[in-house]
Amino acid sequence: MIKKLAMMLLAASLAAGSSTLLAQSVSSSLRGPAPLNEEGPAPPMQPTKNTAEKEVRNYPEQPPVIPHSIDGYQVDMQGNKCLSCHARARTAESKAPMLSITHFMDRDGQFLASVSPRRYFCTQCHVSQSTATPPVSNDFVDIDTVLSHDKPGAKR
Repeated sequence: MIKKLAMMLLAASLAAGSSTLLAQSVSSSLRGPAPLNEEGPAPPMQPTKNTAEKEVRNYPEQPPVIPHSIDGYQVDMQGNKCLSCHARARTAESKAPMLSITHFMDRDGQFLASVSPRRYFCTQCHVSQSTATPPVSNDFVDIDTVLSHDKPGAKR
């Protein structure tokens, strides 16, 4: 019994030691030069896009992205800076798009006079866009492009 326990402990320690050595020698190009068992330095933050252009959506029901910087915006229980331009009463003055009507519905589909509490925190769904170059290539093709190339069931 003692020999069996000693053999298991020896095997476990060898496995732990070899995985540490392996982790130190293997690195990923997305991680930079940091070994897998260490946390490397964070890359510098890239600036956000700051444009009035609307981005094309890639799929139905995709939340629109934020085309401008939101650095310093307060979006919490005390206030929501986004509503200073995108609220129904402010869009004529700001020329910003109004919130979708879905933001005024409760979970039962009933319309409310003001923004629904479950849609109040904008950055849960909407994100600013960075000017950073993507770390990996993206070959995503939206459904409209796919459908325009081939007819379903047609020979390729």
